[in-house]
Amino acid sequence: MEKRIIQTEVQNEDVRVEKSLRPQTLDEYIGQEKAKQNLRIYIEAAKQRGDVLDHVLFYGPPGLGKTTLAGIIANEMGTHLKVTSGPAIEKPGEMAAILNNLQEGDILFVDEIHRLNRQVEEVLYPAMEDYAIDIMIGKGSSARSVRLELPRFTLVGATTRAGLLTAPLRDRFGVVQHMEFYTVQELTEIVLHSAAILNVEIDEKGAEELARRSRGTPRLSNRLLKRVRDFAMVQFDGKITEEVASLALDLLEVDQYGLDQTDRKILLTIIEKFSGGPVGLETLAAAIGEDSGTIEDVYEPYLIKNGFLNRTPRGRVATERAFHHLGIAIPE
Repeated sequence: MEKRIIQTEVQNEDVRVEKSLRPQTLDEYIGQEKAKQNLRIYIEAAKQRGDVLDHVLFYGPPGLGKTTLAGIIANEMGTHLKVTSGPAIEKPGEMAAILNNLQEGDILFVDEIHRLNRQVEEVLYPAMEDYAIDIMIGKGSSARSVRLELPRFTLVGATTRAGLLTAPLRDRFGVVQHMEFYTVQELTEIVLHSAAILNVEIDEKGAEELARRSRGTPRLSNRLLKRVRDFAMVQFDGKITEEVASLALDLLEVDQYGLDQTDRKILLTIIEKFSGGPVGLETLAAAIGEDSGTIEDVYEPYLIKNGFLNRTPRGRVATERAFHHLGIAIPE
């Protein structure tokens, strides 16, 4: 799959910049009002009781601030944050070592928690419920189980695929929060805030234009801000206005709905080669030279969510909105 500027998965270029742009407290955090409101109550209640926060699960598309919220929870609770990810922990012993090295009240953040293998996941069950892990000592007939007490900690899990979590693991989270896509107004605030930190001159209309094309995702709005900043510096006077943002994003082939060249290629193929559909996923994949799994997981969700594509039992169908957006007359 070719590298897309509007890809919402984290890329190498995002890591350094995201770190400097991340808010440190709930008051600084823009958006996700429902999750913020609930977390504020849970954190305050835990602090008043002198207890640890209940285990928290964040789920939703990538780039919406799950990792940032984990850091904020640690800051608000006044504890340390330990970060790992599901694919990085291959053996139960590795998870046991991570848990054993935690301090009282620490926050353990596990990204992509749905990708933990079953043996590693089973180590978490007693750890989350009883703050203890069972370790086998010896082999064969002389093997025995020893229970090791752990400090009280909070597990914060993040996943883009909540449906892939096993029921026993999901049920052990006391707080489950769905991350919503951001509004244009919220993303405009984020762009203006990020621009101030990066010393980028931008007006409100320019920030709004960037926000409108960011697919409801802060990570993407920050990435587009950096790209448009480069255009503004080289081809204009350095300030990002609505006109500058619009010209730069047009050159990057990101249109007013946040669709890129591949999104439009999918819609055009369905409309021009298959009369608007329905067309099967494998046939569509062969027609555009793309993997069917990539179309289903990466491209389709945004097109369906925004009303450009429908998924039917007979296949994919382009909607009226797709015809209008591409300037093609709807067939009789």
